[in-house]
This record gives sequence, C-alpha cells and structure tokens, in this order.
Amino acid sequence: MNDVDLKEKKIRLMEGEKNNMGRVVYLSHDALFAVKRWLAVRKKDENYIFYGQRHGRLCYSAARSLFVKYLRKARLDHKGYTVHCLRHTYASELLNAGMRLEVLQQLMGHQDIEVTRRYARLTDKTREEEYFRAMAVIEKGGIGGDY
Repeated sequence: MNDVDLKEKKIRLMEGEKNNMGRVVYLSHDALFAVKRWLAVRKKDENYIFYGQRHGRLCYSAARSLFVKYLRKARLDHKGYTVHCLRHTYASELLNAGMRLEVLQQLMGHQDIEVTRRYARLTDKTREEEYFRAMAVIEKGGIGGDY
C-alpha cells in the first residue's frame, strides 16, 4: 500500500519479478476508479492492495485462477485469453495510440527494447495513418535533405 499514490495516479514497483528493476506504472481514469472502489471494500489492515487468502501478496497462480473464473463468468473462456495477453494488449494499445517505443519500454520494465518490440504490434490502420502522415510532409516539401 505504501507504493500506491492515488493523487499522482501511479504505483511504484520497487523490484520486478524477472529483472529486479523498479519502475512506475500509471493508473488510467478507469483503473483509478476501479482501484478506489476496491480500496473502499478491502480489508484495511492488509499490506498489499490485492492479497491472498493467507494475507500475503497475491501470487501469480491465484491471480490466474481469478482471471479464468471471471472469463468464464463473462463467457469469454473460449477466446483463449490469458493473464499474459493483458501485457501484449497493453503494449499494443499504447503503441497504436502513438506512444514512443522507448517510453513503452520503460513502462513495461524491459531492459532490451527488442523485447518491447515483440510485445507490441502495430495495427494495419496505424501503419496506414503513419504512412500517409509522412507522405503529406514529404509532398509539402517538408523534407529537404540531401541523400
């Protein structure tokens, strides 16, 4: 709970599970709303935002079980979604919304930008928009270098 700053809309992750690097993750408006609703009903004496049955941190397998449970409840269990898919979706959505790959790399906690590149996929629409945006600059004479 000490790592959560609702006013600044961010959570500090002091040590990543795979790379031992810390990073900051930010809360979108809808995520902030959901976290605030959860904080209003959760046990106040817990050290973690999301905790397991034994009052420690919520382990990956327990989080995965909850994810599968709610996929079934939403009748989406046939889609093949996994908890890990959320990281790919997060990366791809931010990249397609115009976030620079270097910024995304830091948000995801990757040391190597090539790992981030594998996570995030550009949509055909984003590639098309980028192409025509660049061509508009070129056609207006905005690029005047000697090659």
